[in-house]
Amino acid sequence: MITSLSSKAALRLRVAAASTAGLALFALAGCSSSGTGAPSTAAAGDDVAVTLIIKTQGTSFFQEMADGATAAADELGVNLTVAAGKVDGDEDTQIQAIENAISRGDQGILITPNGPTVFDAIQKARDAGLYVIALDTVPDPADSVDITFATDNFLAGQLVGQWTAQKLDGGDAVIALLDLFDDKVLTVDYDRDQGFLDGLGIDVGDPAKNGDEAPTGTYTGGKGGSYTIVGNLATQGTEEGGRTATETLLSKNPDINVIYGINEPASYGGYQAMQAAGKTDGLITVSIDGSCDGAQYVQDGILQATAQQYPLKMAELGVQAIYDLVTTGDAPKPEDGKEFFNTGVQLITNDPMPGVPSIDVTEGQEVCF
Repeated sequence: MITSLSSKAALRLRVAAASTAGLALFALAGCSSSGTGAPSTAAAGDDVAVTLIIKTQGTSFFQEMADGATAAADELGVNLTVAAGKVDGDEDTQIQAIENAISRGDQGILITPNGPTVFDAIQKARDAGLYVIALDTVPDPADSVDITFATDNFLAGQLVGQWTAQKLDGGDAVIALLDLFDDKVLTVDYDRDQGFLDGLGIDVGDPAKNGDEAPTGTYTGGKGGSYTIVGNLATQGTEEGGRTATETLLSKNPDINVIYGINEPASYGGYQAMQAAGKTDGLITVSIDGSCDGAQYVQDGILQATAQQYPLKMAELGVQAIYDLVTTGDAPKPEDGKEFFNTGVQLITNDPMPGVPSIDVTEGQEVCF
């Protein structure tokens, strides 16, 4: 683990660690022979070069990730290069950054991939001996990279769904699902969506596919009740996308009373659409991310709950893992039974529900991004 961090960073690490027992057991094992090559072991003190490639610089989540990587690199003496897509979904810029890392002779790459075409370049980097760690989102298949440090997004969705089921108190649920993309499939998209429905107690069918569940039926979470899924619409993870999607879904069913959003901008856009339609009384709006804006939305009653993740933790552990691999030959491994290393999740709400672990907004704001 990285030492001598700022007090705020250290607090973030403690809160993240508290959300999963396994986090305190960050295990290192001898580098396995994956057939993709790995950086040669360097003597302690030799230069270690790492490239962090984030989706975009336009959100506090990815800025926090860059800050975490920078702090860890400064502490360890790692040469860090930070690159970003121009927008979320910009695969070409990420591919160029991977090629640049190979040309520079970097030992490792940390990346939040913007889409499936990036993985050919990732394989090229691995074949060249770079160790590649995905952050935030587990690729499909997971072995497209050497390891992933990420939120358990299915668990994040489950927590939000379990809370929602309790909050409904046996009432009917008329649900708008505000997802991420409709032109590409990412695990973060379906894991969060399907986790939310599973937490409500709705049979999700194929857990790796959004929208195949029965549109009406009975949810079994909390006291149980009837549900209607009005639809799944893509938002691109933006406020405007969330607002437009919700307006479209309202035109199909004006009785929406539950909004799930892939992230807080999408959920906030959904709330704005409901507010403009005069339909916020009794509305349950939930989300995932745990940004400072999102925590404030909970404080203001715009969101009732959001699941907080820890991008700073992901990046710090990623830099540390590549440093350890290069200097000692030890490679990280996922926790038993998982395809990734879980960096923690906590539900933020000022309205705790029985049986659903959560922290309040004050606690969430201490470690938000």
